[in-house]
Amino acid sequence: MTDILIGRNDSASVNLDPHYGNRHGMIAGATGTGKSVSLMVLAEGFSKLGVPCFLADAKGDLAGLSMAAGEPGDKLKARLAKLGLNDWKPQANPVIFWDIYGKLGHPVRATISEMGPTLLGRILELNDTQEGVLEVIFKVADDNGWLLLDLPDLRAMLTFAAENAKDISSKYGLISTQSVAAIQRSVLKLEQDGADQFFGEPALELADLMRQDMSGRGVINILAADQLILKPRLYSTFLLWLLSELFEQLPEVGDLDQPKMVFFFDEAHLLFDDAPAALLQRVEQVVRLIRSKGVGVYFCSQNPDDVPGNILGQLGNRVQHALRAFTPRDQKAVKAAAETFVANPKINVSEAITQLAVGEALASTLRDGGVPTPVEQVLVTSPTARIGAITDAERGTVRQRSPVGGKYDTAINRESAAELLAARANEKAGAPPATKNGPAGAAAGAEGSDWSNTVRDVLLGSGRRQGVIEAMAKSASRSIGSSIGQKIVRGVLGSIFGGKR
Repeated sequence: MTDILIGRNDSASVNLDPHYGNRHGMIAGATGTGKSVSLMVLAEGFSKLGVPCFLADAKGDLAGLSMAAGEPGDKLKARLAKLGLNDWKPQANPVIFWDIYGKLGHPVRATISEMGPTLLGRILELNDTQEGVLEVIFKVADDNGWLLLDLPDLRAMLTFAAENAKDISSKYGLISTQSVAAIQRSVLKLEQDGADQFFGEPALELADLMRQDMSGRGVINILAADQLILKPRLYSTFLLWLLSELFEQLPEVGDLDQPKMVFFFDEAHLLFDDAPAALLQRVEQVVRLIRSKGVGVYFCSQNPDDVPGNILGQLGNRVQHALRAFTPRDQKAVKAAAETFVANPKINVSEAITQLAVGEALASTLRDGGVPTPVEQVLVTSPTARIGAITDAERGTVRQRSPVGGKYDTAINRESAAELLAARANEKAGAPPATKNGPAGAAAGAEGSDWSNTVRDVLLGSGRRQGVIEAMAKSASRSIGSSIGQKIVRGVLGSIFGGKR
């Protein structure tokens, strides 16, 4: 099994042993120090071994993995010579582009049911009481066989819960209309952020992320995240949902010769900022246990302390680029990063971290027996793909060749909670079933027949006699002033508008 070369210096090289690729890792460093290049090197290395990867492209520069690098110039030739890469040649990687908004890649969708009330509650920024109400709403939907697929389904269930709060509370536990209203407002905000495009069908199948191309190389799945990271909760919850789905669906395999899949979480701090304790516990549990499913997780962030200590301790493969010690927090981060490496008597790690040049890194990986190697200061190797963004035409070409475009590019809207509850409300209100062309179309189609003229005269009246509808209207107008009449009208209108919702 070929190791993945991370970098070299004059006396040593640092390689990642694929057998320990599922022991997770960390790529850290200040902006502009070379984190993206290190990420590309690792993704390329895993892909060449046949391991599929998933990574979020926060700045658009990782899309270059889909295109071969240009012919090396003098600067790159000198770097390659220093690294001893005599067999280096430009080469593209098999890539599938994804985008929650469906603009820069195939749409990524999940259903409301798949997301579940806990993660959905985090996206909606609900408190404990509101999250409990959301769990009740999910339970009611499950018990009635009402599928929750998209945001209209969730809104329909919230409306149903508000209108039937007393009956639901007696069976499932107390829910208040105030809590339901708060959730409705959060759903509206989420919809305005574009999440209505994320929830729906066809939902993403994990098998489509775990592909190899015809030559046996692992496909690199790149999620366009330049807009997504502007909505941190949606971004982080989506990534956590994806990781949780892998954890729940993949079988136990133990330690393999190489991972089954590798995840790279860029802007890792967004996963943990302002996260409640229960969610942090969930992340820690998934990261700790998903190793046995053959999945490696690599966090990328500016500071190592962006990741909680109990998770950072599980990241055995480390690539540390330069940190700048301008503030007390920076100085603390430098000290923390230095202390996490196995000491090398040749290197003063605390000083080296602040003096690394662009493209250099301190690196340590797990070797025989899962023991971390002493830290080495290395020049990071160069990827064979393009470093930087690609054009819209190049992206379009990659999308046209995609093996999954026909499966995900067209949305599906099947009958679910919204449609079933609307039909239920219409039936309760006594509304007639709609014809193919609607009520107006049906009336127009019937015009001219004797039978329809007779019915119309009875309902609407003719010049000689009062119609049924006119008589009912006059009767209703006489009773409208009474309190009983007002309650009847509000009840009817409530049912009608409730059905429309």
